[in-house]
Amino acid sequence: MSPNILRSAGRGFTTGLLPVCQQPGPLSIVIHNYRWRLSLAKGEPQYDPLEQKLSEGPIITVPTITIASDFDGPAADGKAYATKFSGKYSHRIFRGIGHNVPQEAPEAFAKAVVDVAGYSG
Repeated sequence: MSPNILRSAGRGFTTGLLPVCQQPGPLSIVIHNYRWRLSLAKGEPQYDPLEQKLSEGPIITVPTITIASDFDGPAADGKAYATKFSGKYSHRIFRGIGHNVPQEAPEAFAKAVVDVAGYSG
C-alpha cells in the first residue's frame, strides 16, 4: 500500500501507520471486516445469535451520550438514531476530528464519559 493511498483513506489516517498496514495480519483483518459488513464474507458463527438480536434494532435503555464529528456530514446531527434510546440521552458533535475520538479529542471524550456516568446517579 502506498503512502498516497493511505493519505487519501480519510482524516486521521496517517502515513505513520504504513508499517502496520503492510503486515498481513492487520490488513487481512481490516479487509475481512469490510467484506463482512457488506455481507461478502461470513462472520464468526458463535456470534450469530447476538448479531440476530442486534439486527432487530433493540431500544437502548442505558444512559447514553453519542459522539459524532463534523466530518460525518449530514449524519453528524445524530437524528437518524436518536429514537433508539429510551434512557437519558444526548448527542455531541466534535469539530475537526476523524474516527479516533479518544486520541483526537481526549478532553471532550473524557468529559462525555464522566458526564454519562453522572446520568444514572
